[in-house]
Amino acid sequence: MDSINRQQPEDNRDDLRGADAVGRIRALVKEAETCFFCTAVSVGDSGATRPMSVQEVDDQGHLWFLSASDSHKNREIAEVPSVRLFFQASEHAGFLALTGQAAVSHDRKKIKKLWKPVLKTWFTEGEDDPRITVIRVAPSGGYYWDNKHGAAIAGVKMLIGAAIGKTLDDSIEGRVAP
Repeated sequence: MDSINRQQPEDNRDDLRGADAVGRIRALVKEAETCFFCTAVSVGDSGATRPMSVQEVDDQGHLWFLSASDSHKNREIAEVPSVRLFFQASEHAGFLALTGQAAVSHDRKKIKKLWKPVLKTWFTEGEDDPRITVIRVAPSGGYYWDNKHGAAIAGVKMLIGAAIGKTLDDSIEGRVAP
């Protein structure tokens, strides 16, 4: 059976490594802002899944989160540090799935750097709340799906393709390996 990607005149696959992968991860995460953060993934079950806001993506491609020391998530990471993160930046584009290893710390300097006033919703004592921890996720790999030229061009290409009976998909996808 032929892949839909073989029915179109342009290449829609671009695997990314190193700085290019980090750039794509950073751009998609900035657009999405939040993800589904899944723990306990290496033990074979679906793991616990919850929405989390990414506070930062650093130059190495590590993703940084703030979490409560007494959360289920922190306990699960202590037992099994393998995690999966799923992002969706918009209705039709900006999808990213990452796997990686999570580590929890009480790095007060990093907490101060990542702190935003809205976080007081969960950490009622502010940035000095003793329950705040930092989670660093070091991605080992992942996969992305996006548009090459943005939603407007993708929409126009789809309409033209439908009118002429030809696949004119503006999507781009590939592996990411920071």
